[in-house]
Amino acid sequence: MPVLTYGVLVLGMTDRTRAEEFWCAALGYEVRRDGYGGFSSVLTPPGGEVVNAIALMPSDSLPEGHPRLHLDLHVASVAEQEAEAERLVSLGARRVDWDSYPADPDFVVLADTEGNLFCIVDLSHEYG
Repeated sequence: MPVLTYGVLVLGMTDRTRAEEFWCAALGYEVRRDGYGGFSSVLTPPGGEVVNAIALMPSDSLPEGHPRLHLDLHVASVAEQEAEAERLVSLGARRVDWDSYPADPDFVVLADTEGNLFCIVDLSHEYG
């Protein structure tokens, strides 16, 4: 029987304050500063639960152009998808000119304030 549990998603960053402000505003998360998981701060849903927590780690390397691992953030409709994309852009994200969109995408690609790519996925999208 496995003893491993999911811990946290770790994002590289160069500006901790900017990254904390962006992700807390984007997801409604809070900064937890009790050293959870060996990190000086971890971003968690309100109440401090570590389910789906995000840790920020200093990094001098550039984000990958086509990362093998990324965040998918879910919305219930294409209208919510566009509204959330605009909201996140107003917080400092940027739209990415993604060269790998399928013919009928259910997602849009954005980059956070540190250049880490993530997607906003429309869960109502129907495939023909």
